[in-house]
Amino acid sequence: MRESKTRTDGIRRGLAVGVTSLTAVTGALAQATPTNGNLPPGARPSSWDPTYNVCRGTDPKCYHEWNATRPNKVLIYSRTAGPRHASLGTNLAAGLNPPLNADNVSQASIKAWLEAEGITVDYTEDASTLGSVGMASYKAIIFVSNSRDALWKHGTAVDPTRAVNTTTGAYLDAAKVALRQFIRGGGGFVAIHNAFGTEYNWPWYEGLLGNANFYSHGPGQNGTVNIVGSADPSTAGLPATFGFNDEWYNLVPYPTNVKFLATVDEATLTGKDSNHPGHGSFHPVAWCQYYDGGRAWLTTLGHDTRAYQDGSGFPGQAQFKQLIVQGIKSAMGLTPFCQ
Repeated sequence: MRESKTRTDGIRRGLAVGVTSLTAVTGALAQATPTNGNLPPGARPSSWDPTYNVCRGTDPKCYHEWNATRPNKVLIYSRTAGPRHASLGTNLAAGLNPPLNADNVSQASIKAWLEAEGITVDYTEDASTLGSVGMASYKAIIFVSNSRDALWKHGTAVDPTRAVNTTTGAYLDAAKVALRQFIRGGGGFVAIHNAFGTEYNWPWYEGLLGNANFYSHGPGQNGTVNIVGSADPSTAGLPATFGFNDEWYNLVPYPTNVKFLATVDEATLTGKDSNHPGHGSFHPVAWCQYYDGGRAWLTTLGHDTRAYQDGSGFPGQAQFKQLIVQGIKSAMGLTPFCQ
């Protein structure tokens, strides 16, 4: 009985010490200043966007100008994994810079527009290439009217009867990783038209678009574009208003914490999508932001093939071209960005 009582008293004393120690530790933790482990040391808490778990803005602890010494070179990525806009033409062959077909209008036009500015242009629709070409050689990557899971390396699994096959060693999302690391290293990103209809269920990409995503559009129709906000290099020289023809995307969610560059005057539209009320007096069609270390310049414009064809007589074609070229140059860092 004496031995049992001694053992019991020892256990009680040990438990009491343990509780006291635990109380001291938890008390210290409770009194410490809460931290966000993902916020870079020294970064302002106001720079942090908890929705997308990234920094947004020009905080030097979050924004990286690591690409300033890269050559003046961009990569156009126009892969689609669903509906394909006519301006993209037929699918491109695998690899980097395959032969362009006569109907690959948007890719060829953007390439020509930028080369006239002294910018080297590569292009691809190959997710494998995007993940392996060495993104660090580019100042910006341009997404043009992609669709659905355009960054997923489809068709790699050796067993098509299984949705998941972990025995193949297949790296199916290398392109997604490459894009994110490129932006985090200070790269520029440009989204044109249906780049908003891509990677719907990837929150980081939605944030890259400015906390915005495609919801719907009305019929293609003429409308008036308004240049808004303070002067910006990407809109310099454009008239305050100009006519254009597009599908005028509705967005859910609506872009936030961005600099708005252009809107469409909904009063000039004759038809709207029946499933969305529109955005009223402020319907954005172009904006920019600093996101997760890099720069993002974004526009929902660019549906019609003729918008990419110089001399087509398409309403607002010359202004659209100017906006795209200047937006790309700003995303590259060749001109001040998002001022």
